[in-house]
Amino acid sequence: MLNLVLALLAIWLVLSILGLVIEGLFWLFVIGAVLFVATAIWGVVQKRNG
Repeated sequence: MLNLVLALLAIWLVLSILGLVIEGLFWLFVIGAVLFVATAIWGVVQKRNG
């Protein structure tokens, strides 16, 4: 489970960076940032429960 969370965090981080680097894709940064935070919270909750 931890590997899945880490993989998702890496993917969202890459998408966020691409959204900042490529002009006109600010929406990609926003989506990536929201998903990154949501995945991090989900990972913490899963770790506390398991």
